[in-house]
Amino acid sequence: MVAMVAKNKGANVVISEVNPIRIKMAQEMGFEVVNPTQTDLVEYIDKKTNGGLADVVFEVAGVQPSLDVMTEVAGIRGRIVMVAIHGQPKPVNLFKFFWKELELIGARVYEAEDYEESIQLISENKLPFESIITAVEPLENIQKLFESIDENPNGMKYLIDCQ
Repeated sequence: MVAMVAKNKGANVVISEVNPIRIKMAQEMGFEVVNPTQTDLVEYIDKKTNGGLADVVFEVAGVQPSLDVMTEVAGIRGRIVMVAIHGQPKPVNLFKFFWKELELIGARVYEAEDYEESIQLISENKLPFESIITAVEPLENIQKLFESIDENPNGMKYLIDCQ
């Protein structure tokens, strides 16, 4: 979803993904995708940007390899937006923050204008959001839904119907 919105706003988006099903889905939506287990992501971004690296990096995976590479692919005075939830403290290369003058922003909640923009994008069919919905469950099935998330590494977005 982050990639969809960024692309809609005119950003040149590159997705780093290791799951083959998610790679295929992102490519079918027109995204450029790099599998960092097969291609050196830092080298790829470096070549793509003629050495400038990324202006903005969204860390959405919540795993150590993503934390390790986020400071590498961010360019000088780049911005890293932490979207993933990290339940435990994890190491981060603070030297890169100093050396590149990086900015780290946490994104925990949405603002009212985010919801308004989302509603507009969805109502105008500007994003293929339906293609990333894995399941919709009623509120009374919330425990089952969370269990299915843990069991399905190919899942994307799970919705809870509160009506």
